[in-house]
Amino acid sequence: MRLQGSQKRNDRLIKEKRKDTYRTYTAAPEPSLCKNCGAVYMNGHWTWNEVKDGTYKTLCPACKRMEDKYPAGYIEIKGEFYNEHTNEISNLIRNTEKLEKNERPLERIMSMKIERGRAIVTTTGIHIARRIGEALNRSYQGLFSFQYGDGDKSIRVQWER
Repeated sequence: MRLQGSQKRNDRLIKEKRKDTYRTYTAAPEPSLCKNCGAVYMNGHWTWNEVKDGTYKTLCPACKRMEDKYPAGYIEIKGEFYNEHTNEISNLIRNTEKLEKNERPLERIMSMKIERGRAIVTTTGIHIARRIGEALNRSYQGLFSFQYGDGDKSIRVQWER
């Protein structure tokens, strides 16, 4: 039976669009300076440019995430190889963060918890989490996987060897 006009079915599940609470939907006054990290909002994006005094003071989305302790990326690193090369792997992670953070101020490591047998790294952005996983896989091979969640607003990366 085919329904027409106003006789359409109303029992469908409609997927609600979720808003990213850390994405600004309205432009901040330009230039804006993050009062925590010193990142500058100019020309529609966050940079590490220098600005003169008298700019609007705010918190960048990365600092808001850190303040709220709400990471966008989770990286789990485990395995016997990790236990034997903990310092080397930690240096690789920090160097990857440094490269990423120079170009994209909102991509940072929030925390790195090192336990016996594994490490949990949390990040402010999804891109840095994936790049850290790719750097581990490129440098040391192993089992590498990632999964986006919540409409590409979060990511879980796993690496093991």
